[in-house]
Amino acid sequence: MIKRTLFFGNPAYLSTRNEQLVVSFPESTKKDKTIAIEDLGYVVLEHPQITLTNGLLRKLVQNKTAVITCDSQHLPCSLLQPLVGHSEQTERMRHQLNASLPLKKNLWQQTITYKINNQANHLLQRKKNALKLKRWAKEVKSGDSGNHEAIAAAFYFQSLFSSIANFSRNKKGVPPNNLLNYGYAILRAVTARALVSSGMLPSVGIFHKNKYNAFCLADDVMEPYRIYVDALVYSLVEAGGNISELNQQLKAQLLSIPALDVYIDGKYSPLMVAMSRTTNSLYECFNGNSRRILYPEYM
Repeated sequence: MIKRTLFFGNPAYLSTRNEQLVVSFPESTKKDKTIAIEDLGYVVLEHPQITLTNGLLRKLVQNKTAVITCDSQHLPCSLLQPLVGHSEQTERMRHQLNASLPLKKNLWQQTITYKINNQANHLLQRKKNALKLKRWAKEVKSGDSGNHEAIAAAFYFQSLFSSIANFSRNKKGVPPNNLLNYGYAILRAVTARALVSSGMLPSVGIFHKNKYNAFCLADDVMEPYRIYVDALVYSLVEAGGNISELNQQLKAQLLSIPALDVYIDGKYSPLMVAMSRTTNSLYECFNGNSRRILYPEYM
């Protein structure tokens, strides 16, 4: 079942009653609204004047609903997830922590190969030249020792947004970097949620190792999925509207990311479901039952 994503951009009081999320508007005459907690996958809290009861937080966590809060720039900045996400969590974390270096290098090679191939397919869909990307995807070595990821990314973004002078991917760069930032933050939350549900630690990566990053593994696993954010942002840019500021309409479209259709293992599936298949396949690699991580192919 596809889980719903709720976004709160105005003051609200959130509580629970009869296994429902109850939304009250203290400064409005609107009637209370209720939503079944079991239907929720993500709750995004943007406005600083939102109040939640502890009872609601407990039920959301028990339902494995990702609660995402935003900073003063309206970008997602934190994620609330359960301490215990899987019944075999201790064993699964042990396999993850004991993963050998050659295995992690192989998994990273697979990850980057999929990512570059997806970037190439996206450029081809947009009638742009992707011959270099196709070649680089075949040249990725164990651990991506040749740093093909960075080389491909620079070429890819310049080609994709060639209509924007000197565009480069930079968190503080010109639009549509702002849209990419928001979309990637949502994708990161989707990935972290799936990793926790698969009984793994989102902070212990196969490549990323920054000691200040609590989501190293999420940042690893989401790489081939970034293409779906890129494609959505490209469509928003091509639509010709104002993208200099993230308004409610743009956020609403970016919050559809968990429900986007992706092609994985021979069939289409909602992104949030596909991500769970990816994280489960990653665990199968960690425990020695497989050597292949399952990623989507951009079609």
